[in-house]
Amino acid sequence: MRIVALLKQTFDTEEKVRIRGGAFEEDGVKFVINPYDEYAVEEALRLRERHGGHVVVVSVGPERCAEALRTALAMGADEAVLLEEPPEGADEAVLSRLLAAYIRSQPFDIVLAGHVSVDRGGGQVALRVAELLDIPHVATVIRIEADEAAGIAVAVRDMEGDEASVETPLPACFTAQQGLNEPRYPTLPGIMKAKKKPLSRLTAEDLGLTAAELAPLTRATALYPPAPRQAGRLIEGGSPAERARALVKSLREEAKLL
Repeated sequence: MRIVALLKQTFDTEEKVRIRGGAFEEDGVKFVINPYDEYAVEEALRLRERHGGHVVVVSVGPERCAEALRTALAMGADEAVLLEEPPEGADEAVLSRLLAAYIRSQPFDIVLAGHVSVDRGGGQVALRVAELLDIPHVATVIRIEADEAAGIAVAVRDMEGDEASVETPLPACFTAQQGLNEPRYPTLPGIMKAKKKPLSRLTAEDLGLTAAELAPLTRATALYPPAPRQAGRLIEGGSPAERARALVKSLREEAKLL
């Protein structure tokens, strides 16, 4: 079984996010594997342990992302691939095209990814990849059982307080929800072995993508921190209807929310 795990490097969740000049300040910031992607990598390793096969971890980004990929190799992945992000940047559409172009060039049975990243929180990339590859997609998975011989997988989805079981043919894409597993820590032997495992670097040109395919569909026009929280205000006096009107007026004229 050949399994591809999509991985993103994000800010450590304990880091204080700073914005300078309309961009995130990265100097001195600690980066880690996106926690939801870590569940995906762990599940890929567990599927390989049950069924045999090969686990490839793939990321799009600058050279610093190699550190996250090496961590995944130390966890036990067999191979890592770093896809170069276009110089002008990439939105979710471009990221998914890069990832899908690489995955399409390789045999695969399962694609795993975190269902969301803790920095942007869009939850788009894995869904877009599945669409581009024309394979089924099952989101927010908390259990996966694969039957390689039958060519199917049964996944249990988290449904915000309930669960749903979904059977899908393979190949398929699954996004990992918290509770799917408990990611392992890289061991010293794993860290030493990771140094000898392949970590390839590919460009969009290597993947045969054109400039038009690398054109973002969206762009960020402004990036700024939220306004400081202000003290709450209690609306007193008058009837309930009068207080309601005062609240609506405040939301419209002061908070600009209506």
